[in-house]
Amino acid sequence: MDYVTQNLLKIRQRIEQACIVCGRDSADIELLAVSKKHPATAIGAAFQAGQTAFGENFLQEALSKQTDLVDLDIHWHFIGHIQSNKTAEIAACFHWVHSVDRLKVAKKLSAHRRPGQADLNLCIQVVLAEEDGKSGVQAARLADLAGEIVELPRLRLRGLMCIPPPSDDPSRQQLWFAKLASLQNELNRSGLGLDTLSMGMSNDLEAAIAEGSTMLRLGTAVFGPRPSGGG
Repeated sequence: MDYVTQNLLKIRQRIEQACIVCGRDSADIELLAVSKKHPATAIGAAFQAGQTAFGENFLQEALSKQTDLVDLDIHWHFIGHIQSNKTAEIAACFHWVHSVDRLKVAKKLSAHRRPGQADLNLCIQVVLAEEDGKSGVQAARLADLAGEIVELPRLRLRGLMCIPPPSDDPSRQQLWFAKLASLQNELNRSGLGLDTLSMGMSNDLEAAIAEGSTMLRLGTAVFGPRPSGGG
């Protein structure tokens, strides 16, 4: 698994260089290693290389890995689409959830967060363009949803998440990320105090950093291509 260590080093260099270009401190940006479809051994290798935060899209796969890696002090982030009937396990087994897009799900996560656990960190997923198969709350509904979520117990609304339309054009990438940052600024002007922008993946992290990302979700850049047949 030496390639994982090497990849992490390259990513950190990319992040550092991107921060130099736009005048940011790389310490303000967290790397979330997206480990879906990669084995627990790869996560273990990344952990040994200093990576502690890992993102999973599929609940049963994540729970299996959590069992295998129970001795490691990993921060688990759920970043996939949330089915209502999976909220109990998500609430109990993750530190963060990035993909909340409706009040019904937030209420269930709140109800299922166990007494004694720290508040569950949440990001609201925002849809920035009409695309088939992508979840997210519309910008026009965002303020109402955020206001409703912050009233729920055992949850801490931290910020916003997006998966923008794919593009290889850096200026186009920045356009979408700037839109999400602007939406968060609007919420903060109303007093919410959000501190997290979960945006940027392996092919657009520089554009995301330029527009204020605080958490990058990188999979391929860390672990390489997902195994064939892995979706």
